[in-house]
Amino acid sequence: MPAAEVAWRFDPSGGPGGQHANRSSTRAEAVIDLTTAGDVEVEVRKRLVAKFGAELRVIVDDTRSQARNREIALDRLESRLRDGSTVAKPRKPTRPSRSAKARRLQAKRHRSETKRARGRIDPTAHDA
Repeated sequence: MPAAEVAWRFDPSGGPGGQHANRSSTRAEAVIDLTTAGDVEVEVRKRLVAKFGAELRVIVDDTRSQARNREIALDRLESRLRDGSTVAKPRKPTRPSRSAKARRLQAKRHRSETKRARGRIDPTAHDA
């Protein structure tokens, strides 16, 4: 993805500040329009738009340096594009084994017995 296709916006970072708080626009917001981005194959573009929508937006205010926040934003954009363009392996449905079912049912019986033992004792049922 060419860097020229990234639209930038810079704002002051939020949070508590000091003398320099409301003067520096160090928060970097990078936006790529995935529908018009060049050098992307049609299938990859469809996959990216399905996952992220028409545009991919990354906001970084990790450091006090605008230049460093720009670098971090580009790295995050790149990693999201890389992750979004990979094809997920289809899930193979599995079933629990017979022993796993037996363990689950045994645990349920044990828990049921524990809870039943907590009940009130019937005063008419005891032997005199």
